[in-house]
Amino acid sequence: MSRTLTARGAASALAALCLATGGPAHADVTLDKIQQRGKLIVGVILSGPPFGTIDPVTHQHVGYNVQLSEGVAKGLGVAVETVQVQPSNRVQFLQQGKVDVLIANMQWTQERSEILDFVPTPFEEVGGAAIAKKGTGIKAWEDLRGKPVCVSQGSNFTKPLADRHGAQIKAFRGQPESLLALRGGNCTAAVHVSPTLRELVADNADWKDYEIVSPADLIPSPSVIWLRKGETDTQAAIDRIVQGWHRTGWLIEVEKRNGMKPTPLLHQLHEKFKRTPA
Repeated sequence: MSRTLTARGAASALAALCLATGGPAHADVTLDKIQQRGKLIVGVILSGPPFGTIDPVTHQHVGYNVQLSEGVAKGLGVAVETVQVQPSNRVQFLQQGKVDVLIANMQWTQERSEILDFVPTPFEEVGGAAIAKKGTGIKAWEDLRGKPVCVSQGSNFTKPLADRHGAQIKAFRGQPESLLALRGGNCTAAVHVSPTLRELVADNADWKDYEIVSPADLIPSPSVIWLRKGETDTQAAIDRIVQGWHRTGWLIEVEKRNGMKPTPLLHQLHEKFKRTPA
């Protein structure tokens, strides 16, 4: 497998793991801590709809990532606490024990899997989109060659943008800072997860002068829940929960409620697991 996830073949390979996780789990400290405290602590990205925002009235975290966190906690029979993380610090928050797991717009890559463990069954597949001001002449990924492109620090889009398309990368703490730099003229385009950017230009009057300039998403990759290395108990417990989401079609309904379009991979996993016993 290549060093980064660049094709649906890797997504299929991950999906194939879904039925291969039924072996005995070994005790790990994290699952015991979660059960003893009666609460799961999840690091989430709140980069904007549909993935997550802070409600201006209640100041509560809301959105797709938060609903998935609630779903994991419900499956474990505990309460949930979500902690906002950034692309620049999410791995550190997990490794330092500030959160139990990550549901943080962090798709699978080989490099990430070498330092963290993950729940084998993906809950979606997400790629990147490029946003730019109208009239720039950008019409394809190849048009970014030699041009400054804003991304979040730690983004899995950085390598293909630089290596494959020759973009000059400008990395920022998170998506809000990257988009602010785009509006300030510091880059020709910004590249982030496709659903957020497509909703931004469709529904936000502040972005009426901007458009999605990428004809297809960049490196569609499996979205997985991340854990610290060696937490096989926690991994197996959450994997059963995610498989249950696919079995019942709950994930498809959650995405529709958030204005998202379920991908072919999501429908494929629903068909697979609805034919398997709970």
